[in-house]
This record gives sequence, structure tokens and C-alpha cells, in this order.
Amino acid sequence: MTHEIWFEHAGTRLYAVDTGTGLPIVLLHGGLATHVACRMYSGPLETRFRVITPDLRASGRSVYAGPLSWDLLADDLAALVRHLGLERVVIGGTSFGSGVATRVALRHPEIVAALAVMHPVFPGADRGLPATADAAMAVMDAAGRRAPAEGVEVLFPLFDALPPEIRARGRALAATYDPASVAASTAFMASGAQPFETAAELAAITAPALVVPGIDPQHPVEVAELYRAHLPRCTYRVEPDLARAIAEHVDRELA
Repeated sequence: MTHEIWFEHAGTRLYAVDTGTGLPIVLLHGGLATHVACRMYSGPLETRFRVITPDLRASGRSVYAGPLSWDLLADDLAALVRHLGLERVVIGGTSFGSGVATRVALRHPEIVAALAVMHPVFPGADRGLPATADAAMAVMDAAGRRAPAEGVEVLFPLFDALPPEIRARGRALAATYDPASVAASTAFMASGAQPFETAAELAAITAPALVVPGIDPQHPVEVAELYRAHLPRCTYRVEPDLARAIAEHVDRELA
């Protein structure tokens, strides 16, 4: 059974979806997306685990037009865990969500039973965003700045290069977005802010970590290799089936 969750944190009403029973797994979506992106691959997990997929602040139904920070996003996730009465969860994220998951593991290690970093894009402030990712985020920000005045339709061209079915689905989802939230989220992504200063800080994460490298130029393998080199309990896996990778990581590390 699927449940909608609404909770308050730092002056904002935030949204999540909760499905299944068992060990709790929190999955975080990428930039300019919503929890729906996680639901596209999480189905196999929902048969064995409790899968919680929030809309990150300034995404989807978690409407927010103010300034963002990695600490604020991480604190939102800790507040969600507390709201649900949970002590420790597996937390995983893809692309932008991987940055939030990593920040949670650094800032709130007591709630992280295991970590899944999938298609990471953030190498640390000392290195900055990969050029391909920086360019992509600048394009999103240019559209996002226009959204409050012109409407979320300005996002539609961002989906033009996708296959027709995926393009239609992406546009339909984007049509539901709050324009001011879009502007806030794309501005933060384009700011170059990083969830940690240097990759060496990842050594402080003691939870068992799964790293799945990216599969496109915006998520270069070199970034995943940094996580692999510095996370002390790291499993590095090239795996297109993210649900399988997460399930097997949990079975191996938390059984």
C-alpha cells in the first residue's frame, strides 16, 4: 500500500511517498525531477523493503522559493526520518540526489545504516563541477530563471533530445511544477555549491557505501572513482539495474 506523507520542516511543508514494509530505504531523485523518477526503478525494492521517496525541497510538491543549501536539504531528510519515527535508514540518491544523500551521511551519520551513491556528479568544492555537468546546469538555470514570469513551459525544450515517449512523460511532469520552486532549484544547481569541500572528507563516512558510476558525459566515471577511492567501506559496481544493485548491497551489508 502506498501512503502520502506531509511533514513540516524549517518553515516549509514537504512531501514524500511511502510504499512497502521492511527495512526502510530512502531514495532521492535528481535535479529538475521529483520522487516519480525514483519510482520508475524502485518497484522491485517495494516487494521486500519499505521504500520512501521524497520530493526534495523546491521540487515537485515540496514547494519552496527561498535559498537552498546542502545542509538544509540534508536536515530535511533527517526531519523526515524523525517524522516517521525511524532510527536508521538506507539512503540512496541519483545525480543531484546522490549529493544530498552524501551530505546526509556526513551531517547526520547516526541515521544512515547504508549509503547508495548512484551516478554521482559532485567531486567536491576543490575540484568543482565537471564541465559537462556545469554546462547542463547552466542551461537548466537559464530556463528556470524565466519560469516565474513565463511559466513552466519554458522547461519543455530541455526534453527535446529525449526519445518521444520519454519526452512526453518529462513534459507532462514538468507541467505540474511550481515556477518559483523551479527557479530556486535550478539556481542552486548552477551555483556550483558542493556537498563537501574535498573528496578526502568522504573518509568520515563509516556506513557501508555502494557507488554506481554514471553512464553519460554529465556524470563522468572519474567522479565516481573519487568516491571509490575515499569511502572507507565502498562497493563499486557498474550496474544498470539500480534496484538490483541496492538490494544486493543491503543484503550483503545489513543481513
